[in-house]
Amino acid sequence: MRISSAYQADVKITELGDDFYDAVGAANFPKTGLRYRGQEAALSIGLDALSDEDWIAHFGRFEPLPDNLKTPLALRYHGHQFQNYNPNIGDGRGFLFAQMRGGDGRLLDLGTKGSGTTPYSRRGDGRLTLLGGVREVLATRYLNSLGVNSSKTLSLIETGEALERADEPSPTRSAVMVRLSHSHIRFGTFQRLYFEDDKEAMQKLTDYCLRHYYPQAERTPQALLGAVAKSSAQTVASWMAAGFVHGVMNTDNMNITGESFDYGPYRFLPTLQSDFTAAYFDHNKLYAFARQPQAMYWNLAQLTNCLSLICDDAPLIKAMEDYALHYRAALVEQLFNRLGVSPSGDLDRDSAFALKTFELLEGSQASWPQFFHDFRAGLAQEKRAMSGINELAYKHPDFADWKLIFKTYQPCAAPYEDDIPASLIYEQIGALWSFIDRHDDWSAFHAKLASFDTVK
Repeated sequence: MRISSAYQADVKITELGDDFYDAVGAANFPKTGLRYRGQEAALSIGLDALSDEDWIAHFGRFEPLPDNLKTPLALRYHGHQFQNYNPNIGDGRGFLFAQMRGGDGRLLDLGTKGSGTTPYSRRGDGRLTLLGGVREVLATRYLNSLGVNSSKTLSLIETGEALERADEPSPTRSAVMVRLSHSHIRFGTFQRLYFEDDKEAMQKLTDYCLRHYYPQAERTPQALLGAVAKSSAQTVASWMAAGFVHGVMNTDNMNITGESFDYGPYRFLPTLQSDFTAAYFDHNKLYAFARQPQAMYWNLAQLTNCLSLICDDAPLIKAMEDYALHYRAALVEQLFNRLGVSPSGDLDRDSAFALKTFELLEGSQASWPQFFHDFRAGLAQEKRAMSGINELAYKHPDFADWKLIFKTYQPCAAPYEDDIPASLIYEQIGALWSFIDRHDDWSAFHAKLASFDTVK
């Protein structure tokens, strides 16, 4: 087995002790057919030289990596699901498989999805549909190209089982996926300890997160909260600039590093609709596009409540004060980056322009991906844009005023050369899946992944 010298196993999770996880085993799948290997992600952890045979051994049969976890661990946590508290959850179809250091020295987790049942599976089968895995590969590749702080999909292996699902035509094909992220510690990990009134474990978890994820921060609960709030604000701002709707912003899906992960019923905006939702079961539109910053703040408030077990309220409340400021600054940075222009440095002015951009997009119903493609780097492509897919939308009454302000910003990127923007709307995913499901044809899937490289 060939492993690069860049590979550096570094198991830290065991510092927390057995009360934070359960040792589990992977399912014995009838087949293991490699469908996707994330070479860029593998390169970052020194696993890019693995042969396909070794790859499947580690990420399909889950044979341990050298000097790493000998047994996978299902992590324990609780969480608010659509703001209703649930103490009966945990890693139900995944586990922590390995930990290591990336090229930048940061701790990284290899976590699974669809690897089999655990003590937290309840009535579930612990499996992942192949369509679910395909959707997550697409989401992570596109989000990373857009500059979103997201996990990366390392591996997708088809496993040869027929699954029954209420939300997919069934029986449907099965898969197991491995993701690479900086942590699988969730807000819900803290919530379980608060629920159990375990001050000692709460302090241990807080110290662990500060030591390994925020080593530059002071060693206090309020410092951890402030760091998580800033990271989370930056992430949700990047979703808004990407036109991304997470769909299930439950506290068990919120990562302590602010990194977004675990993509279920996500959507990307075709056009801007503030109340656009991704999950068909989100009847109250709790996690609609425009409500995502508010939902993240609510989730952080639950983390604040947990940390009050070991910290006075006043410093925790103060640590949350800058959430809105962090969000505004990050939204300006992300939105202006998508437009390929430099902010003025006046946050109030730039925030007002960002708001005007969102208002224009919703009022005109311009194609979201085409708009950012057309106006990247200022008005250099205006003539072509005005005769394209958004021609009618660009005649909206507010468009002229928007352009007057926009042209005062200086370009900082080159315009796109072609006419077709990279995009990932719902219908496109369905078309890609149809080729795979009916003909086992993966060519359109790989072409879509390649198209995301043009965003960078």
